[in-house]
Amino acid sequence: MVREHIAALIDLPQAPPSVQESEALCKRLALSHYENFTVVSYLIPRTMRQPLYNLYAFCRTVDDIGDEAPGDRNVLLDRFEAELAAAYEGTPHHPVLVALKGTIERFGMPRDLFERLITANRLDQVQKRYQTFAELLHYCDHSATPVGRLFLILFGYHDDELFALSDKTCIALQLTNFWQDVKRDYENGRIYLPHDEMEEYGISEDDLARGRATEQFKDLMRYQVERARDYFRDGLPLIDRVRGSLRVDIALFSRGGLAILAKIEQLHYDTLKARPTLAKSEKVRLFLLTLLSRRWRKWI
Repeated sequence: MVREHIAALIDLPQAPPSVQESEALCKRLALSHYENFTVVSYLIPRTMRQPLYNLYAFCRTVDDIGDEAPGDRNVLLDRFEAELAAAYEGTPHHPVLVALKGTIERFGMPRDLFERLITANRLDQVQKRYQTFAELLHYCDHSATPVGRLFLILFGYHDDELFALSDKTCIALQLTNFWQDVKRDYENGRIYLPHDEMEEYGISEDDLARGRATEQFKDLMRYQVERARDYFRDGLPLIDRVRGSLRVDIALFSRGGLAILAKIEQLHYDTLKARPTLAKSEKVRLFLLTLLSRRWRKWI
């Protein structure tokens, strides 16, 4: 069954849905997807929740087009980009863009950051392997860092230094997702482990196909986990540079990612056998610890 946000793109409504209907769809999307932590916590002021739902719905829709949509996904990505253009220049008809249009106008959100997210999903249609880590970082600069920058802009932050710290955190989260999903990504035809590093550690695609977590594979995953931790470490000072409840929300993203990295360690770096996730009780515990603790320097 094609989900409603994708169905609305395959067959665009002849007339735009109401803003109220569109925002309700965005909220459903934001609250229905698994994440290590929910996108909008109860600490976020009520007036900011719908804009965050709208932003998340855009990101979710782009990813779902790239990963799940039936038919020609490039055509659908082109259509969604045209709807994005309409949100800036005219009248969009897709409900996610109908809802997002008001958020774009209210907060002055730059178009190129949304376009980069679409580009990332175009890359996923053609690039299934990454030769070097530099290539992977180029992908992250389209798939991950725009999200953090848009999130900061919603809360009135436009400082390049803060953007740079956010980039580190978002890259860390993207890398964590890659190492969490090595098996799932391979089953979907993609390998995000850099090819030159696989060769260096003596790992072949056949090892991934057979689900063989050799000692060499575990050594490579240990290296990738530490690399992701370094990115989290570099981004943690962002917490002290923002105000109010936003500090807790940003801290939660980092602590959730770090907790997944710890889970990978507990699995002895074998993410070919099981996908590390956080149970609801673990999320609650991390939330409470984060709420009570300001000593983020002790997290790593």
